[in-house]
Amino acid sequence: MNTIIQVIEPTLESYSGHCHSLVSSFCRAAADRKITLWAGKGAERIDFGPGVTVQPYFSRRFRLFQSLFLFRRLLREPFPMFVPTARRADLVLLNLAAGKQIPRNRVFLYFHWVRETPDKLHFLRRIAARQPNLVILGTTASVVEVFRRCGFAHVSLMPYPPTQAQRPSAAMSFRHLLYAGAARQVKGFRQVVDFVEFLVRKDEKIPIKVQVSADHYGKYDAATREDIARLCSSGYAPLELAAETLSPEDYAALFPGSICLQLYDRADFRDRVSGVTLDALAHGSPLVATAGTWMAKLIEPFGAGVAIAEPTPENLHRAVTKIIDGYSGFQDRVFDAGQAQAQKSWDVLLDLVNE
Repeated sequence: MNTIIQVIEPTLESYSGHCHSLVSSFCRAAADRKITLWAGKGAERIDFGPGVTVQPYFSRRFRLFQSLFLFRRLLREPFPMFVPTARRADLVLLNLAAGKQIPRNRVFLYFHWVRETPDKLHFLRRIAARQPNLVILGTTASVVEVFRRCGFAHVSLMPYPPTQAQRPSAAMSFRHLLYAGAARQVKGFRQVVDFVEFLVRKDEKIPIKVQVSADHYGKYDAATREDIARLCSSGYAPLELAAETLSPEDYAALFPGSICLQLYDRADFRDRVSGVTLDALAHGSPLVATAGTWMAKLIEPFGAGVAIAEPTPENLHRAVTKIIDGYSGFQDRVFDAGQAQAQKSWDVLLDLVNE
């Protein structure tokens, strides 16, 4: 096909976070199409395959202004535009850049979550009236429902695309606990550090690997810096830290034989997806998740882990012990969950692009 899909992902700077895995997944699914990827300046070092031209365009300081000028430029071209991690600002900037109604099937926006407030709902209704041809994709039924309720005419459910789950030829034994991804407070990093200190007090010897990568721009907040210092001074012998952003291969190697700790904040992740969750499912890693989060809702129907009401060290220790004792059974159920999720794909978007 001759269609060039313009993909805009300003925060993609490295292999860390969900941006890289999400864009990589899309590039693999759209392998018969040419893709131009407009990403952060650090993305120039990342290879997405022969059909993908990477434009390392965005800087953090000027990202909004750059988005406005890029949208204005790309809207003059006849190619579809896809924003994989869409935000409220993208709607504002697209409306400003267009200056008129955008044609149908030109702009596709993928919203991973939406927090309902009166102000935001009023804003969405205004944009829906001004730009009725925008194509809105949502990760969950509740995200989709918000946009439909606000008057958007072209809204589709597209569950977050996972890596295809692959069962190994033989079951793997438990190797270690795992905190994967960027070290962030809303992702339960402090609770993981509390748990390591708890393991020290109990004189436990459960191996744990903790990834302490910074966010997209190499930044930590003050609370996370304090927690990293606590972790480094804990003296827990079976602790292994991964301080740098890992290559895709090294990152994937963390999951087999692990129990993935996802003590994410319930308010922030009630209906918000996590790429780490899907990576865990793809590699047979059972989860311990905060009850009421998207992660917990994903694993509970399959028994692919344990959801805990509150992420206290005591609750986490009970959940971890339960999974270790029945690891092979949990692992099988994780693959079942991963296979079910993998049946949902990028076809929703690609079919719309072909219309």
